[in-house]
Amino acid sequence: MAEILQTIGSVTGISLVLAVIISLAEKWLNNYGQVNIDINRGGRTFTTEGGRSLLSTLSEQKIFIPSACGGKATCGLCKVQVLSGSGVILPTEIPYLTAQEQKDNVRLSCQVKVKNDMAILIPEELFNIKEFVGTVEELRDETHDIKLLRIRLPEGETVKFKAGQFMQFYTKPYGKVKETVFRAYSIASPPSDNTHIDLIVRLVPGGLATGYVHQALQVGDEVRLSGPYGDFYLRGENADELIMIAGGSGLAPIRSLIYDITEKGLDHKIRFFFGAVARRDLYALEEMAQLEKQNPNFTFIPALSNPADGDEWEGETGRITDVVARHLDGAEGKEAYLCGSPGMLDACIAVLNSKGFSDDSIFYDKF
Repeated sequence: MAEILQTIGSVTGISLVLAVIISLAEKWLNNYGQVNIDINRGGRTFTTEGGRSLLSTLSEQKIFIPSACGGKATCGLCKVQVLSGSGVILPTEIPYLTAQEQKDNVRLSCQVKVKNDMAILIPEELFNIKEFVGTVEELRDETHDIKLLRIRLPEGETVKFKAGQFMQFYTKPYGKVKETVFRAYSIASPPSDNTHIDLIVRLVPGGLATGYVHQALQVGDEVRLSGPYGDFYLRGENADELIMIAGGSGLAPIRSLIYDITEKGLDHKIRFFFGAVARRDLYALEEMAQLEKQNPNFTFIPALSNPADGDEWEGETGRITDVVARHLDGAEGKEAYLCGSPGMLDACIAVLNSKGFSDDSIFYDKF
């Protein structure tokens, strides 16, 4: 028995020594010291501690690079051109970079570790992105897994954005989640309401940010955002009709666009196809009906792909692609605006192409 205990003690001791050695090695290997970052050829420079991602490093300097995935290399939005100091392009970046971008050493800033002095180029307009701290004014259940989050900005503070753009929303530690994360959510409110920001958040199983909104956030809580970001906004100068397609929380930017068009009195005809599985997944029906009354050029077309027993649904049925295909007879004079999951949007784009829509008349925001 004594020998067994002695052996266990020896193994435990060796494990502790190895743990200390590994910890010290990690600190030594990741100690890059002070590094200098040059932005836009001397337009702005700063010195910082190395070791973090370029995305995080810039964020700490209040330079906000668009990112919808929170730095997980799944959205491809956080591109910057690195002139020097970045190392080789990683395999995780290649799916999001064109051949020309790779040649120009465009990188995903979430995948670039700041190890030494760097020189980068970023669009000047990113310096205009602001950070906001607001208060939760309303947290409303829209469906069983979708909430509308209404945020009031401090008195005297306003936000300027184009309908269709998005904000980055920052969580706080909650429950067993000790980290702070950020995710992109489209603005659902119209630009005319510049003292509030509405977001529509669907609960994703295991999602850190959506879990925070659905399970921890309360009316009166303080929240942090940055933005606006994104190039999903109304073109439409030469379009007679706008075809809008969305599902789930993809209603958010479409809602903002429709309110904006209606308030400005623009004369575009609008058809909005909104897909859901069953009746319990549909929302904003009364709101859309009210908008139809305010804007005679607007038509709302909800559709259920698999109505449940007892839904008593008399509207359109079938996959949203089939519904769109039944209603569209051509592409002349039309533009399309799509928001939703990548799979749904890819299928809708294929239908639109088959109807004669060119790629430059289709605008989309994949969630």
